[in-house]
Amino acid sequence: MTPEVQIIVTLSLLIWVAPFLARILHFPTTPIEIVLGAAAGALGLLGSGHNELFELIAEFGFLYLMFVAGLEVNVKKLLKTDPSTLKAGLAYLGLLYALSILIAYQLGMSFVFMVIFPLISVGLIAALSKEYGKETPWVRLSLTIGILGELVSIIVLTLASAGIHYGVGFEFFSKITILVIFIVLLILFYYLLHLLFWWYPEIRNLMMPYFDTKEQDIRLSMAMLFIMLAIMIYLGLEVAFGAFIAGVFIATFFAHKEDLETKLSSFGFGFLIPIFFIYVGSSFPLDALKKEGLVMLAAIITAIMIFVRLVSSLVFVRKEGLKNGVLLAFSQSMPLTLLIAVATIAYHAKSIDRFNYEAFVLASLLEVLVSMAAIKAITSFAHEKR
Repeated sequence: MTPEVQIIVTLSLLIWVAPFLARILHFPTTPIEIVLGAAAGALGLLGSGHNELFELIAEFGFLYLMFVAGLEVNVKKLLKTDPSTLKAGLAYLGLLYALSILIAYQLGMSFVFMVIFPLISVGLIAALSKEYGKETPWVRLSLTIGILGELVSIIVLTLASAGIHYGVGFEFFSKITILVIFIVLLILFYYLLHLLFWWYPEIRNLMMPYFDTKEQDIRLSMAMLFIMLAIMIYLGLEVAFGAFIAGVFIATFFAHKEDLETKLSSFGFGFLIPIFFIYVGSSFPLDALKKEGLVMLAAIITAIMIFVRLVSSLVFVRKEGLKNGVLLAFSQSMPLTLLIAVATIAYHAKSIDRFNYEAFVLASLLEVLVSMAAIKAITSFAHEKR
């Protein structure tokens, strides 16, 4: 059996088996996929060296993940959020970033740690919403703040990527200038398109009809994704940001296609995205656990990321109560996808060494274990008290 055939067969089986194991273990599918990838990599089932096709598909899986994350962000709905909630959310994010930078600085940690500690991703928050219900107060609040936090995190990811690749100099500031101009143009484009669709709603229906027999909604979504990736490559900006913006565009202007997000997410989480997580797992050798200090560093990273969120969530205690504030903190302590994304970018750019990269991957799994267990314990205790 050739290495390519072996990788294809192994990936197919792992993608198929992961949901069954997740159901048996009562755990999200994503960490299971990473663990399976690590086990398959240790057994040599995913090749002994670099496989360009596997890496290419995994990279596109990550970009598609960022695209799906963007689909969670409807700018129109976000702008209609209760102003007091938005103010509290901005205060929460400000405190989160300030604490993260202060702790990393005091402990003598590098710039990469300062970027990673405050990251927020809605990926696993969305998984919690399926288990506990979207209308549960703490879940609804966590999704709203999570969307705001992910927007900030994606911008930070883009800036960090430029800083890691070019250093702080003329090239870096030129990239920031390009990014600022690009965001301003996006805002102008948003308002122009909003006016166009308001005056001529038939254009929106022409682009993405209600009754569609030719899958125009999928075609437009994929076209938008690839066009944004091409623009990011041309401008020399982080392509993950382009994928995210493409998702935001679709969610904001074509909300009338209620089943579109489900269709796009189903394809991603059923095929492309698992390949990315399996690849991440395969890049983490299990014998790395024997390295002196690795588990300790991963535990410290996990503890800091949970601690800064618990402290920052105090801004919600008066309005939402202590229990909801704590649940929000734990639900946002699992930025697994973005954490691995920043760690991967930093490792490839040689801003962190292999040891720190492996510690971040392990910490991403520990965060899910600790946070999921804490949420389950708190909700079960609250239910028993009733």
